[in-house]
Amino acid sequence: MRWFEKGKKQEAPAVQLREAERHPFALLDGYVPLRNGEIALYRSIREAVPVVDAAILKLVRLVGGVAVQAEDPAAAPGLAEFLRTVNTGRGQRGLQSFLDSYLDAMLTCGRGVGELVLDRRHTEIAALLCGNPADLMIKEGDSPLDFTLCVRGENGVPQPLPRQDLLLFTPFQPETDSPYGVSLLRSMPFLVEILLKIYQATGMNWERMGNVRFAVVCRPERDGLERGRAQERGAQIAREWSAAMQAGKQGSVRDFVAVGDVDIKVIGADNQVLDSEVPVRQILEQLVARTGIPPFLLGLSWSTTERMSAQQADMMTSEITAIRRTLTPVVERICELWLRVHGFGSGIQVVWEDINLQDLVEEARAELYREQARKTRMENELEGEKRT
Repeated sequence: MRWFEKGKKQEAPAVQLREAERHPFALLDGYVPLRNGEIALYRSIREAVPVVDAAILKLVRLVGGVAVQAEDPAAAPGLAEFLRTVNTGRGQRGLQSFLDSYLDAMLTCGRGVGELVLDRRHTEIAALLCGNPADLMIKEGDSPLDFTLCVRGENGVPQPLPRQDLLLFTPFQPETDSPYGVSLLRSMPFLVEILLKIYQATGMNWERMGNVRFAVVCRPERDGLERGRAQERGAQIAREWSAAMQAGKQGSVRDFVAVGDVDIKVIGADNQVLDSEVPVRQILEQLVARTGIPPFLLGLSWSTTERMSAQQADMMTSEITAIRRTLTPVVERICELWLRVHGFGSGIQVVWEDINLQDLVEEARAELYREQARKTRMENELEGEKRT
């Protein structure tokens, strides 16, 4: 007589494998260095790395502050009013708002595109609008001085835009063999891809080890009865363990009781998370160096005595001055057109605000030293006059 029926051979449960998780910025994984970087890729870099986005925004704000002086005194009040109140679209007004958007596109995409919109009678500039650099194509002529701004038409054929004299185009640091300019972010995709992999892996590790998971292992006895009911015992333990965990979410404590050799371990408790501080800092140093902004201005405190030295301030001033030189022709074209449609001469002078990056205490101390030196020179001169 059989005391039990020999059950069918039970198969071991399937092993769980990790899912193929990736960071959400897929463009950075498939990046291949090209002659002209993809604009969508550069915008994705700004979205993925806040430090890069903050650096470009700070550059835009530091460059701002422009005024225009007309040679004809009669044109000065009207020109100043135009620069303050001109419509720049999307609820914004003033030349500075246009230049901010224009420079933002120029730094990110490598080129800025704008349009001067005249009213129906062609007696007033009704608006200054920025365009999307991704829609722009350039058709070069026989000489570097001859080029036409186009958009992609049907079948990919470039179609010239009307009124080329009312279009604004500025390439950022153009190369000799390309008229499109170079993005400030051109050298960043490779390093940004590595940085995002580190951040993604860190988040996954904390999700696995921070949100504790348990491994419940039940080892059946050697007799045939226990081995035949291994799958049933495993399902029962799984149900009871799940019920105990759900009770903990509701604030109640429920004990877990099992018969036999049951082992409970925390998954990942014996693993060590890799230290990401050094590689992340090395990558961020490369990214920040490309922007030319001191790290502590972006919230990166890598030293206990972070402050801007005189040399750093001079370098930052030269960077801002170079960008302003690129924007000056755009301001001149806008103002000269306004003067022409109003019947004035085209003589103007673009004046940028002084760049002040020094500490106020240091400036006050320098002013004190200058006054002390001036006082000493006056005293020496008086002493010399008395002796003679």
